[in-house]
Amino acid sequence: MKYGYETANEANYTLLRRFSKENRKYCTEAESILWSRLCNKQLGDKFRQQHIIGNYIADFVCLKRKLIIELDGRYHLYGEQIEKDRVREQILNDYGFKIIRFTNEELIGDIDSVVSTIRKELEARASTE
Repeated sequence: MKYGYETANEANYTLLRRFSKENRKYCTEAESILWSRLCNKQLGDKFRQQHIIGNYIADFVCLKRKLIIELDGRYHLYGEQIEKDRVREQILNDYGFKIIRFTNEELIGDIDSVVSTIRKELEARASTE
């Protein structure tokens, strides 16, 4: 299992690391709310916030379970962003990660349901190890 910088593309690591630090420092309201429920192994597994994988920065990732959680703003629903997200998801799937997505509105409106879904996915991925 790879940790930390080992999941990043070495050629782009410095730039991606700067972006990931900025993303953590200036996170969205939805990201802040979800992180308050994921940090400190509250769901039993360690999550990382704004973690670099290949050439991408995942909003949240549990490396042990190879689970990525993405929070999507409205712009993910339109135009070429849909195709960019599809390509990104396929590449991350090829690395062995499963991605689950929630909209910011979903999370803010019903955090307990989102956390329940994440917990179920963690349990399902643990049972396949």
